[in-house]
Amino acid sequence: MATIISTRRLVAALTAAGLGLTAACTAGGDKTDDGPKADEKQTIQVWHGWNAPHEVKAFQDAVAGFNKEHPNITVKLVGGQTDDRITNAIRGGNPPDVVSSFTTDSVGQWCQSGAWQNLSPYITKSKLDLNQFPAAVRKYTEYKGVRCAMPLLADAYGLYYNKKLMKGEQPPKTMSELTALAKKLTVRDPDGTIKVAGFMPSAQYYEHQVQHLAPQFGVKWLTDDGKANFAGDPQFQAYLKWNKELIDWYGYKNVKKFLRSLGQEFESSNPFQKGKVAMAIDGEWRTKFIQQEASSLDYGTAPAPVSDDRASSYGGGFVTGTVIGVPRGAKHAQAGWEFVQYLTTNTEALVTFANALGNVPSTIPSLSSTKLTLPPQFRTFLDVFKNPASSTTPPTPNGNDYVVRFQKFVQEEWEPGKVGDPGAALKKLDGDVDGALKLAGG
Repeated sequence: MATIISTRRLVAALTAAGLGLTAACTAGGDKTDDGPKADEKQTIQVWHGWNAPHEVKAFQDAVAGFNKEHPNITVKLVGGQTDDRITNAIRGGNPPDVVSSFTTDSVGQWCQSGAWQNLSPYITKSKLDLNQFPAAVRKYTEYKGVRCAMPLLADAYGLYYNKKLMKGEQPPKTMSELTALAKKLTVRDPDGTIKVAGFMPSAQYYEHQVQHLAPQFGVKWLTDDGKANFAGDPQFQAYLKWNKELIDWYGYKNVKKFLRSLGQEFESSNPFQKGKVAMAIDGEWRTKFIQQEASSLDYGTAPAPVSDDRASSYGGGFVTGTVIGVPRGAKHAQAGWEFVQYLTTNTEALVTFANALGNVPSTIPSLSSTKLTLPPQFRTFLDVFKNPASSTTPPTPNGNDYVVRFQKFVQEEWEPGKVGDPGAALKKLDGDVDGALKLAGG
């Protein structure tokens, strides 16, 4: 997984609902014995999204172990591939043998349409134990009982804090502690301009998107029957209340001014790396950026705070990751599965990848590998990833359209103070989301 995975995932998320795959067969329609057998001499084509030189090398290093175990299978790697290209290849009937995506957002659509094959027959035949993956990971690689993807690497989110700016304070565990500490650590000019933000609650601040912060309030995104749950779950209003109260304390104009003054997230000007924010929610990859761009920064990491009524769930966080699978129409499906199984379950391959890219290896055994050479602050994310309280956004037939709509509502209506009745606004949002889900076949 690339160290700039979050930006790539956001781009994919914004287009996920528009993929519009049409099923040429039902999910699982491809058979595990189609095409050449796994022990025949053959070449498989693997499409993935990585393209930076160090990323490509990491993939090649991980594949080297597969070549030793399967000398009859030549792996041809094709990097820089997007979800759109993958979709078009499947539609055109000329897909590669293995495909990988930076986002879990399209899993529901791929599984429902059969664009990615149902892997259950392969898993059963291989006697693969899925319990080696944390529960949240198993959830984001299947849809309505169809497992069409396997997890490759993962992202876990936690709290980064600048030790110098913290002045001896301990990282907060609850949202009330976070709020109090954010106010205490904030530095302003006389006119209210924010010089240093203790914590920036706005969903417009980099990784403080609703997808990463709302789960700390225990929100349930969808009902059991797959409908939008914004009005039905009071935890959404709890998140909104916390968000708005802290924004109002800063002053919305001051927040906007502060946000406009910041540099790019994935550049050395990142505000946490420059000491402009004391605490921030971010993914594990930030440790790699700090190592490369701000090596003198004295910082710590901890699980993200949770709402006060959920103090016992502290330690969990939002998790997601890269997924990999065998597309419909793959000419070497069985060999493709052998490759997918190796890359997603072999500890040495996962650790090689994780060390090079600064991401979380996605099996429980790999989390405790002594060969992991990541900074000590990375341990937090390994612990968050396997914590039972960690969660992810559930897949749907139109990607994470429901998350995108909630993000837009918070960013454009809620934070600027345009909403008088949040209950009514969330009810309308539910209707919009459900209408879009119905059109997508949900």
